[in-house]
Amino acid sequence: MAEITIAAKTPSPQHGSSFMAYLATPPSGKGPGIVLIQEIFGVNQVMRDLADGYAKQGYVVACPDIFWRQQPRIQITDKSEAEWKQAFGLFQGFDFALGIEDLTATLDTLRRHPACTGKVGTVGYCLGGNLAFQMACKSSSDGSVGYYGVGIENLLGAASGIRKPLMLHIAEKDEYCKPDAQAKIKAGLAGNPQVTIHSYAGQDHAFARVGGAHYDKAAADLANGRTADFFRKTLG
Repeated sequence: MAEITIAAKTPSPQHGSSFMAYLATPPSGKGPGIVLIQEIFGVNQVMRDLADGYAKQGYVVACPDIFWRQQPRIQITDKSEAEWKQAFGLFQGFDFALGIEDLTATLDTLRRHPACTGKVGTVGYCLGGNLAFQMACKSSSDGSVGYYGVGIENLLGAASGIRKPLMLHIAEKDEYCKPDAQAKIKAGLAGNPQVTIHSYAGQDHAFARVGGAHYDKAAADLANGRTADFFRKTLG
């Protein structure tokens, strides 16, 4: 696959006025678009494999480097304490407002890409799940999916902006999204017909991360099948 360059709406004094996104294209060469939003480990092999997987389903996928303002081209794993410490440091230093701006720029760039047929959705994991929710509230995304998003319970004031379909996958034993937060999310979004929420009993955070400590194939397959159906309906 390849990379594309995205022009930033707000340049970084340290790292310039553009950033990269990993680009995966479908076998046909054309299709609807998906902006794939990373976890806290950067555009690593896990995210690239996910991008390639969505491309095989028929989508043009861009996974942007949203940590570029701190340190471009981060690619770390979840396999060592040092890498976890680095990942949490990047998460703590992340500017969410600029992150949404960069994701919106990615979405707009992907929509104009010659391989993209027009509609573009978003899907994100962990940090990316939070950002996918925000993209549903604040962008022109045609459909958004969030896997075990962190901190969504604090963003429900923006939910009135949801005009296109949104699906959330919630792990019932998520250490980063406790039961009270889950209840708050469900109650806050209950009145919006655009929103679908799926809960996964017995599952912890990142249950869909292949190779992760909490990976559960059955739950991941169920969530991924629901996501595939969602994008077929919203982007097809």
